Amino acid sequence: MTSERAAHWRDTYTQRGDAEVSWFSIEPTCSIALIDAGGADPGRPAVDVGAGASRLADVLLERGFVDVTVLDVSDDGLAHTRERLGADASRLRCVVSDVLDWVPDHRFGLWHDRAVFHFLTDAADRQRYRDLLDSALTPDALVVVGTFAADGPESCSGLPTARYSPEALAAELGAGPGSGLRVVAQRREEHRTPWGAVQPFTWLALRRE
Repeated sequence: MTSERAAHWRDTYTQRGDAEVSWFSIEPTCSIALIDAGGADPGRPAVDVGAGASRLADVLLERGFVDVTVLDVSDDGLAHTRERLGADASRLRCVVSDVLDWVPDHRFGLWHDRAVFHFLTDAADRQRYRDLLDSALTPDALVVVGTFAADGPESCSGLPTARYSPEALAAELGAGPGSGLRVVAQRREEHRTPWGAVQPFTWLALRRE
């Protein structure tokens, strides 16, 4: 399955390029808004799961984050990031792996995921993701996750997706009293694709307690 996912996203980048995929954003506005709302510490390790060619890594480096990992199932998106950043790319840890197969070598104070979790339509995959979160976070870590909203698309790039209200996403991530994760901010985004379609997103920032 991992090789199939990698091939799917490799083909997507090959056919469309980094600026013509549906999730392209010139600026990671919502990501930064939730990171700021949660008070992420630049001195603590950060990871962008499913980073691809996202500009978030650029912003984190500009803001002085000293330990930034970008992870993606395919190297094609990460290659765009390395090319864009030039010499600054040496300041990133680039990891090519399916998030469900990944074994981090250290823990993170910031976990960011824009549009990976909503592709996990199987309950066992979502449980594996939650287990990874539990093992990969430092105490008091910030988790920022963006998924399709309850009225968002039922598929993306040819793959089925799950859709979430803020309450449903919080529950699916395991947030709640005594759970170890607490919602500290939420936001709705009306993302516009390069061809003008609107994709509603649900965003949450959660603090590990």
